[in-house]
Amino acid sequence: MKETFRMTLRFHWRLPFGGETSGWARAAQEELTAIGLPDLEAQIHFCRQAEQSGIDSLLTDFGFAKPDPILLSAALGMATERINFIVAYRSGLLSPTTFVQQLNTLSALIGGRFSLNIVAGYSPQEQRSYGDFLSHDERYERTDEFLSVCHAFWKRNGAVNFAGKYYRIENGKLSTPFVSNDRAKPEIFIAGSSPPAQKLALRQGTCWMRLADVPERIRPEALRISRQGIDVGLRLSVIARPTRSRIWTRSKKRKTLSRAPTRVPSRLLTRWLRKSGRRRLSGPARFPTLARPQLLWSARPRKSPIHSWNTVTRAFHNSFFQAGPSSPRWFALAARCYRWSERKKRWRNAPAGGEAPRKIKEVS
Repeated sequence: MKETFRMTLRFHWRLPFGGETSGWARAAQEELTAIGLPDLEAQIHFCRQAEQSGIDSLLTDFGFAKPDPILLSAALGMATERINFIVAYRSGLLSPTTFVQQLNTLSALIGGRFSLNIVAGYSPQEQRSYGDFLSHDERYERTDEFLSVCHAFWKRNGAVNFAGKYYRIENGKLSTPFVSNDRAKPEIFIAGSSPPAQKLALRQGTCWMRLADVPERIRPEALRISRQGIDVGLRLSVIARPTRSRIWTRSKKRKTLSRAPTRVPSRLLTRWLRKSGRRRLSGPARFPTLARPQLLWSARPRKSPIHSWNTVTRAFHNSFFQAGPSSPRWFALAARCYRWSERKKRWRNAPAGGEAPRKIKEVS
């Protein structure tokens, strides 16, 4: 008998960068100085539109080309009422004591409306620019210790003492608590398909994030993770157009999916090969063929592969159909445009592993 779950879906998005437009290419972000500056007027407007649309959380990204996500979340949170923020950060760049102090202060300013996306690292070059020279597995070991210290402070069971390979804390105290109406600490999302990433998510996180793939490959791992008490989320891109032909036309223009090896920039391939999760997705030899049909799914309300995602996903916290445009450019969900409120309602109420929602009137 097929195992099924009833899960609540939550939808999340990425906060636009400063100066970002609809024709903007992610590959050019390192060369655009506007990305390094907050664009509060436009970003606050986007946050309020997200609130009205029922988006749960917005990702504030981390990287050398972008503003600090904690400070940016504070500014945006104080100008909004309901939207949550997913604060991306990397372990090892701050003392865990300082990190918790900053987050607890942020929670007091915006009512605890944020969660964490903890990343062990990105490219070795960028990690070294931050003074981090550890190997891939060592970074995950350090992140485990980092989050152990953070959890100890959030428990508020007296002074924190910790002695590990990477951190030593003696008589740690923080007077500023985590402030929230419904929890004592932020939710923690940990991404990665490698064994260290999964182990870390199970030990320290509330959600394991991974890149999307065909449902048959997702289901076994997602069910195993879900049975151990944490949520599972998918990261992917969305191409929304009224018709399938327009979706394909747009995907070709944006080079969202590359059909020929010569069209794959070498630096993207290098980054992709370093990511263990992406190696597992297709393998180096199959990378140029990622435009094959099963990786460009249609979200039309009919019985198709995407509906089986309900079986294995819980949205970025409680349950998952996580739809974030910050995912790799060569992977996309092709979504025909339906009335958003109706489609979202049907997805949220659909039983995991159940029948697809009935067709909704298309928006012309």
